[in-house]
Amino acid sequence: MNKEEFLYRFNLLQHGDSCHNYQHDSPLRSAAVLIALVDNSNTDGVSDLQVLLTKRASHLKHHPSQVSFPGGKVEPTDRDLTHTALREAQEEIGLCPSAVSIIGQLPTYEVISGYQVTPIVAVIESPQYFQKDVNEVDEIFQVPLTHFLQPENHRTIISYRKGHHHNVHFFPYKHYNIWGATAAMIKDLVEHIK
Repeated sequence: MNKEEFLYRFNLLQHGDSCHNYQHDSPLRSAAVLIALVDNSNTDGVSDLQVLLTKRASHLKHHPSQVSFPGGKVEPTDRDLTHTALREAQEEIGLCPSAVSIIGQLPTYEVISGYQVTPIVAVIESPQYFQKDVNEVDEIFQVPLTHFLQPENHRTIISYRKGHHHNVHFFPYKHYNIWGATAAMIKDLVEHIK
């Protein structure tokens, strides 16, 4: 899927219900992540959107070694959730905020670590040099958006916690296991643009 088709579909359709049904049972702190689509157009003008992901550092308290989007908790100095996502992406992977075109956002997600996470959707059109913060990120990588558009690459299991069931989503890719809220956000994005 190229950038123009993605933008057309994303902006044309209204968001439906989320596939994420986990609800936390205590007060939540606000956080935001950046779902950045990298436009890797080739010399023939053919666009190939890639989803930018990170593998979290193994020593982190929350979600160590898991695949995630750049992002984190809202700080008092943040102007809004978009600022949070951009600030965190700059801190974690060295992404320059001026290189990012914000497209919109997905519904919020409640996660087991006690955060309500808002995904900010964006496109990166110019080539970027990423620099990981080794205190937070073990790896920066990209997955073709087309991988997530293929239903055979999606798995779901039902999990039970405190007597309630919720869906846990998975998108295996090469040696990566993309799962949990990150996979749910990808699934919702895919459902939105289908």
